[in-house]
Amino acid sequence: MMDVRRMQVLRAVITSGSVTAAAAHLGYTPSAISQQIAALEKETGTTLLERVGRGVRPTEAGLLLTRYTAVISEHLAEAETALADLRAGREGRLAVRYFASVGPPLLAPALARVRRDHPAVAIDPRLTDPDDAVAEVHRGDADLALVVRPPADAPRQGLHVVHLLDDPYRAVLPAGHPLAPRRVLDLADLAGEPWVRSEPPGPCLAPVTDACAAAGFSPDFAATAQDYATAQGFVAAGLGVSLVPRLGLSTRHPGVAVRRVRRPEPVRAIHAVIRTGSLRQPVLRTLLDAFRQAAEAGGAASEAGGRAAPPGPSSD
Repeated sequence: MMDVRRMQVLRAVITSGSVTAAAAHLGYTPSAISQQIAALEKETGTTLLERVGRGVRPTEAGLLLTRYTAVISEHLAEAETALADLRAGREGRLAVRYFASVGPPLLAPALARVRRDHPAVAIDPRLTDPDDAVAEVHRGDADLALVVRPPADAPRQGLHVVHLLDDPYRAVLPAGHPLAPRRVLDLADLAGEPWVRSEPPGPCLAPVTDACAAAGFSPDFAATAQDYATAQGFVAAGLGVSLVPRLGLSTRHPGVAVRRVRRPEPVRAIHAVIRTGSLRQPVLRTLLDAFRQAAEAGGAASEAGGRAAPPGPSSD
């Protein structure tokens, strides 16, 4: 295979008209230029320059190779510019995989920030099962996956896990429930209630069942919803009480009361899974920072929406 740098040396000699001029232009000695040309002639198996008096002129093979060198040099310059743009976050593609409940409160504002700061980057957000999402990152088909339970062997897979936020669960009660006047509930206060399960078994339901077990009971699920909006609707209809993560309460049903819980407070930890070394990419750094900002804003809005309690005694 021909050495591209030697091809560029040949082109410099031909376009400048002499070995001496090419050496001055490239910052080499004439001897070094001659050695590069000799090595290229050995690689190609043909003569590329002929001596004419005290100068040189290209052979037909030398002219042919120079034409191709011009095209290659142009593409190399374009590649270097594209790589510089990619490193600086001025272009590229960002593929993000996420689960449903983080879409509106976390992902949407974060991607809006990326679109604003890196307008030339194509964004590909896709709702995906968390296990599939991590596999896509591992294969290189996605740049980042949002998950609740990161893989335990992430380092061995060449993956890096970034903790983004802890998302506490809140009790969701019918607005007229006897416990609604209280600002804070002990989890055990809900032990005798019928429950609305807000999601299928998995990493987001586990903090709820684990916390209930720590409080000494197992929730009696009387109804099951596949999303938090439906769960709130079931609660408002009087089918039971529920625990919903704070980020899942960005849209509040008017017929429910949302209260903090304690002893214990269930929490799900949300992580980003990326490939090791990806943190050097400006676009990913922007996205991770935007996730944290969106989490803070979403949490503040959710807490503000849940502060007002109906008149009555409070228990803090």
